[in-house]
Order: sequence, then C-alpha cells, then structure tokens
Amino acid sequence: MKKVLSLLKPYRLPMAIAIVLMLIELAVELWQPLLMAQIIDQGIAANDLHTVIKYGGIMLGISLLAFIAGITNSFFAAYASQNFGYDLRKNLYEKVQSFSFANFNKFPTSSLITRMTNDVNQLQMTLFMSLRIALRAPLLVIGGIVMALSVNFKLALGFVLVIPPLFVFLFWIMRRSTKLFKLVQGKLDQVNSVMRENLSGIRLIRAFSRGSHESQRFKRSNQELMDRTVFALRITETAIPVLLFFLNITVLVVLWFGNLDINNGTVSVGEVVAVVNYTARITTAFSMFSWIIMVYSRAIASTGRIEEVLDSEADLYGGLNKLEMVNQQGGRIEFEHVSFRYPDTKADVLSDIHFRIESGETVAVLGATGSGKSSLFQLIPRLYDTTEGTVKIDGVDVRTLEFDHLRKQIGYVPQEALLFTGSIKDNLAWGKEDASLEEMIQATEDAQIHKTITKLPEQYDTMIGQKGVNLSGGQKQRLSIARALIKKPRILLLDDSTSALDLKTEAKLLDALKQYQCTTLIITQKISTAKEADQILILEDGKMIAAGDHHYLMDKSKLYQDIYRSQQSLIVND
Repeated sequence: MKKVLSLLKPYRLPMAIAIVLMLIELAVELWQPLLMAQIIDQGIAANDLHTVIKYGGIMLGISLLAFIAGITNSFFAAYASQNFGYDLRKNLYEKVQSFSFANFNKFPTSSLITRMTNDVNQLQMTLFMSLRIALRAPLLVIGGIVMALSVNFKLALGFVLVIPPLFVFLFWIMRRSTKLFKLVQGKLDQVNSVMRENLSGIRLIRAFSRGSHESQRFKRSNQELMDRTVFALRITETAIPVLLFFLNITVLVVLWFGNLDINNGTVSVGEVVAVVNYTARITTAFSMFSWIIMVYSRAIASTGRIEEVLDSEADLYGGLNKLEMVNQQGGRIEFEHVSFRYPDTKADVLSDIHFRIESGETVAVLGATGSGKSSLFQLIPRLYDTTEGTVKIDGVDVRTLEFDHLRKQIGYVPQEALLFTGSIKDNLAWGKEDASLEEMIQATEDAQIHKTITKLPEQYDTMIGQKGVNLSGGQKQRLSIARALIKKPRILLLDDSTSALDLKTEAKLLDALKQYQCTTLIITQKISTAKEADQILILEDGKMIAAGDHHYLMDKSKLYQDIYRSQQSLIVND
C-alpha cells in the first residue's frame, strides 16, 4: 500500500484544503442544533421575536458558508482524485512496459486491463468520496456524541454505550467485505478475458458457428461475477438494518427520558430537541456506513491488486554497454552452448545450441512445430534470457547491452503480423519515427507492398483497423516486414513471416533484402526459401541436428532430404 499512498504526496495541499473545507461544513452541521435550542428556549418559549431573528440569521449565514465550503471542497477533492488516478494509471502503464515476457505469464492481459481501469477507478472514487463525504461521516458521529453529551450528559449517555460496539461490528463487516470484493475483481478479470477472446476471435467464432457456445461461456462467467457481487453486497448491506435497529432504540430512549425530564422540569425543550437533532444526524451518518464500507472494501482489494503489479520486479535488466560500429555492416551472431526453458517450466525448449552467423549472411531455420525456432529468435533481442550459455552480437554478450540500443539494431517480424490502429504511415513510423515518405516508399517497395498501398483510396494515409482487420494476411505480413526494414537494422528476424506470400512475391522480397546488408534469419518451411540461404539450421525437439548450406545438407542430412522430397512431390502433384 505504500507505493500507492506515496502517489498522494504531490497533492497534499489540495487534499488539506479539501479537508479544512469539509471540517467547516462539519462544524456548521454540529453548531446548528445548538442554535436551534437557543431559538426554542430563548426565542419561542420566551416569545422573543428578536432572538428568533438573531439566531435564525446566524443559521442562514453559516448555512451559506457551509454551501460555499462544500462547492469549493468538491473542486479540490476532484482535482486531487483525478490527478491521483492519472498518476496511478501512468505508473502502472510504465511498470507494465518494463515487464519481461515472464511477468506477462503471471498477469494475463485481461487482468492488467482491469487493474489499470476498474481498480484505478475504485481508488480514484474512494479518494474523492473520502475528501467529500466518507471522512465526514465518522467525524459527524464522534462530534455529534460529544456535542450531545455537552448539551445533556444524561440524555446522551445511551450513545456512549451503543456506538462503540457498532464500530466493532462495522470493522468486522469491512474485513469480511474486503476479501469478498477481491474475489469479485478476480471474477471481473475472467469476464474481461472471455470478452477479449470473443471480440478478437469473432471471425473464427462465426466460421465455426460457435456463437451459442461462446454465449454460454460468457453467461457462466457473467453469472459467477453477478453471484459474487450480490453476495458481497448482501454482507455489506446487512450493516444498515443492524445499525438502524440499535440507533432507533437509542432515539426512543432519548425521547422517553426527555419527556420525563421536561415534565419534571430538569431539562428544557430546546435541550431535548438539540439531543434529538444530534441523534438524527448520527443516525444519518451511520446509514451511510454501509456504502462507505463497500467503497473502502473495494478500494482495499483494488489497492492490493495494483500493488501486486507495482511490486513485481522484471526478471530482465538492461546492461550499460552499446555495440561499437566496427564497420558499416555488423550483425555477427553467436550462440555458445545455449539452453533455454520458459519460466515456471521444467523442460528445456532449446538444448545446447551452438552456431555462428557471420555479418550479412542469410540463414534459414527449419524444424517441425514446437522444435524451438521462435524461442531461438526471442533470445536474440533478449525478450527472454538464456537458461545456460551465451548469445553474442558482434562479440558482445547481449546481457551487457542496453535494451533500447540492442533492440534498435534488430528488425523483428513476429509470426503473427500485428498492426496498430492508425494510418499506414503511423504503422511504418514504428520502425523509424522520423522516417520520410521517400524512406517509407523504399521500404514498402522492397517489402512488395507499395503497389497495393497506391491502390488504396488514401494511399499511405489509409486508416488500418484494429490489428489490421481490413487487410489480408499477406498484406499484413508485407507491411510488418516494411516496418522492420525502414529502420535499416543490423539484424533482421523473420519469424515465418512470409508464409502467406506466393513463391514469386517471396522471391522478389528475398532478392530486395540483399541490398540492406544486414544479417537475416528466416524461419521457414519452404525449401525454395531455404536453398537460397548461406546457411540452414535444422532444429528438432529443441536441438540443432544439422547445419550447412543446401548442397551440404542434401548430401549429409536425411531429415533435410526427406523435407526436400516431400515438397518436390507436392509441387509435382500440383
């Protein structure tokens, strides 16, 4: 909780002003019953109109003061809470940006979205309501008891006996509610997860006619969320009837003994009215406690969830070194007895991988699904760290390099082409923020996508839908490649990113890549692509079982020969 509360420090002054203004409102509310008692005892009972007007005028004046204080309080409370929410979201987002892939395994995307939206909103609202109302309620209870005791100790004595046990009861309710609302937020994560999966895969759902199944899956998650929420709310709502029952009994006791004392002449009507007035205000304040308990219970649960993210430490830290430009090209890659397993797993996905790729070479990586090809790629830009062994670029261990510097040297095109909402220009600028239109055209021409772009209504200003929904698979792949090429990287990693291209387009693309003078690694299943490479690496079950060029492997590797023959037979059959 310390990290969350520390974000309130810049707003101590507006918070203090809001609290002072809230105390002014409270003071006015506690003073009014005393003025009412004066009006009754010294004005109405004595038939003194001047006294009635005098104290009535004072009541109107301080009510106006309380009104102005309340409006101003709302302004400062909103300023502090909105800025606090902004800082909290900012810190969470920056923290998530520093996460490694291992951290994302712990926090699913849907959960992070819930924490940065719903959980932050809970804390933001709680701060505002605390400065505006929530702190005022318990202070009104305490102040009302003190003032009632000062007016007539005997009549107000019941509060001293009833209120402390009620506070203990409220504390128990809050502790129970906090645990329940933490479960509620977890169920909200699940609902968001189902919604995200459904919206992302809506085309597949339609293609397989799984709409009814997915509707039932969402209904189950939504039902669980509703059940948890209703149960949690029922627990908090039980506080209201219990509180009102004991407080109403206290009011009856005050009225009973007040009537007896008035008849005996030991207490004035004004005093009884003042004590009853304080009783009504205390009862009103207690009726708010159910809502306050719910707000604070959810806030405590949300704080814990936010702290989990802020306290998480990334397991990857960048070094301090940068690669020296020994020559214009660079990009030599060395894997020295590298083994790798994913966090929280026991089996290696890569085992004792050892190879060297010279600057400017083109290397094809072949292997069956699950052989470790993509995992090997992810070690080069250091998306994960090796379990054993070392990955070097130009002779430098990647673990000693600054993250930004390392990754700016690498053009990475993932297996799933991912584009962002915005124009084609915006997506290309991911590779180079200050890229000129000429540079964009050059990159798209080399990626074999320029002609397609020129046929679009707004060409490079054409807007792309979320994840590129208005483009075909091949268009998305080529645009992703252009985004990587525009940065003119030392190393280009193509993770099966030409799978949607026909052989002719792919051949043109590979030919255009030669002018970039970068080290290129291509994960592919096509022998036609692999045979043009300087080296071919073959992986099987996480081990490198063969390496060499096309002619060498045709002579030495039975697996490569089998792959070659199978593809040749498919070509013949076609």
